Amino acid sequence: QVQLVESGGGSVQPGGSLKLSCQVSGLNLGYHMIGWFRQAPGKEREGVSCFGIGQTKHADSVQGRFTISRDDAKNTVYLQMDSLTPEDTAVYYCAAPQYYSGLYYCGLDTNEYNYWGQGTQVTVSS
Repeated sequence: QVQLVESGGGSVQPGGSLKLSCQVSGLNLGYHMIGWFRQAPGKEREGVSCFGIGQTKHADSVQGRFTISRDDAKNTVYLQMDSLTPEDTAVYYCAAPQYYSGLYYCGLDTNEYNYWGQGTQVTVSS
């Protein structure tokens, strides 16, 4: 059974940092990309960052501020978020596709992912 569990969300002031974790079970990270997505109230879910086999990618809105990393020993993917702004406020989800993702590829389209975590709230406010 595939499970993804996010943690690390919370409230932070503008300019602050948070580090999200996505604990994955039932999947081998060596064969599957992991994506981070977010959904703000009244908006569609959007791709933030992804970690594939030999590639990482970030949305333009977070490029240079967010870093994605992976610890294979812990089967966990992290999202380090720095220089946070109120526009980053959202529920953050991690997700994985059902099948092998291929080499040198990761995507930020929600349609590419089959398994989703329950989400963790990130609030950036003064």
